[in-house]
Amino acid sequence: MISVIIPSFNEKDNIAEAARAVSAVLSSEEKELIFVDDGSTDGTWNEITAAAVNPEVRGIRFSRNFGKEAAIRAGLESARGDALAVIDCDLQHPPEVLKEMVKKWREGAGVVVGKKSYRGSESRGYGLFAKIFNGVMSKATGFDMSGASDFILLDRRAADAVLQYGEQGSFFRALAQFIGFDAAEVTYNVAARARGEGKWTFKKLFKYAVKNIASFTDIPLYFSLVCGISDLIAALVLLVLCIIGVPLGAFNAAVITLMILAGLILVSLGVAGFYLSRIYDEIKSRPRYHICARTDDERKI
Repeated sequence: MISVIIPSFNEKDNIAEAARAVSAVLSSEEKELIFVDDGSTDGTWNEITAAAVNPEVRGIRFSRNFGKEAAIRAGLESARGDALAVIDCDLQHPPEVLKEMVKKWREGAGVVVGKKSYRGSESRGYGLFAKIFNGVMSKATGFDMSGASDFILLDRRAADAVLQYGEQGSFFRALAQFIGFDAAEVTYNVAARARGEGKWTFKKLFKYAVKNIASFTDIPLYFSLVCGISDLIAALVLLVLCIIGVPLGAFNAAVITLMILAGLILVSLGVAGFYLSRIYDEIKSRPRYHICARTDDERKI
């Protein structure tokens, strides 16, 4: 069986089309389509329950918006298939690529990663931000994350391995490669949204990036240490120049040093504070999500 997990947040206009398109592509396969309603407020759940008239379609509804990572995990935990694929509900991940993913899985790949060869009509600012983020994540994980996305297929054993990672701030696309199973790649062109507007604002993207960088690397902490040492060396040089009488302009060495030190201290405290907040989140060990409804339950009723 192929399980296709489809996170959905305010996607009422795309549910029926996504169900039809994925079902058509995998028409010859035994399959299940799992829509995860991530706290939508636009009638998405009604569309999912309507689509669930088809016994191959299942729906999970969160009590509120818990985020895409939580939706992916809920789908992985609920899926019953031998291979589990994640695809966006807005069809920017072309469903026809699923065929190639399934083929590579049958050839022995434990993880099949969809990589973007063309990023669609995104803005230059978004593209630059994505490039920087993927570069940092590539350094942190040791894997090439350029063009990476959540469009991924996992063998059942690989999916079970991903679910063994219990941190609150999990990052699915990185964990899928981090587990070390034999991996294959497929490339695709990002399609235009079928309907509706994108949900990712720059604020959400920035928060998402910082959180996931912190979950995979402690480099920012070392960066603060390096900056502190560099500042100390610079301060000593300025003091020496001041002592030997080299003119330093309107500011003397002491003032310049204090200004630099104050800035670096604030930056270092901010970085340390962020990591402490991440530790605090892990210690609380709160549930990643709450499910308030399932279409399976409604069928039983």
